[in-house]
Amino acid sequence: MHLCEVEVDPETGAVEIVRYCAVDDVGTVINPMIVEGQVHGGLAQGIGQALAERAAYEDGQLVSATFMDYALPRAGDLPFFATECDESQPCTHNPLGAKGCGESGTIGAPAAVISALLDALQIDDLEMPATPERVWRAIIRP
Repeated sequence: MHLCEVEVDPETGAVEIVRYCAVDDVGTVINPMIVEGQVHGGLAQGIGQALAERAAYEDGQLVSATFMDYALPRAGDLPFFATECDESQPCTHNPLGAKGCGESGTIGAPAAVISALLDALQIDDLEMPATPERVWRAIIRP
């Protein structure tokens, strides 16, 4: 379960994530520090997909191929994450009972962020990435 709270600047369309909570079923946790790092990294990737990351092409040529052109989230763009692991259902397919954990953030975060944004703007649809320009245009739509 992923929950996200956002604030939107109506004059610029800038989105700030003010709170993010996630509870994931990762089976048996063997190394809590590694699991937390994997979940946090996945959340950063998922939030980046929702708000900024975009592969752009011009005449068939990728023009966002470097980190100067491709908008990855930075530490200042992300909130402190509140995360918990649900260990109640160990995996039955391996002797340790562990499950993958890095993907949970990348899968849950875009939906949580965009859902929070749609709720804040009281609209039904917004194309990803929800850049400030796209958000601002959604605000000024009649």
